[in-house]
Amino acid sequence: MSPEQRVLRAQIAANTRWSKEDPKEGTKAARAAFERRFELEVDPDGTLPEVERRRRAAAAMRAHMQRLALASSRARKKVS
Repeated sequence: MSPEQRVLRAQIAANTRWSKEDPKEGTKAARAAFERRFELEVDPDGTLPEVERRRRAAAAMRAHMQRLALASSRARKKVS
């Protein structure tokens, strides 16, 4: 199977799954684990108040996403 065919097969499987169930519920555990990663990054000892830990974790997540966007932008520039 070619790489393009594998991608198409994966897309079919994903669309079939999400046609039968709620994507928010289906990815709830993964999203919680992803958010927890940033909470542990900014407060590994769990000493900050919850509101401050969540604020810092949200900022850390935004920084992570911005780093990904920058890397993507650089990669696209190399290709063109």
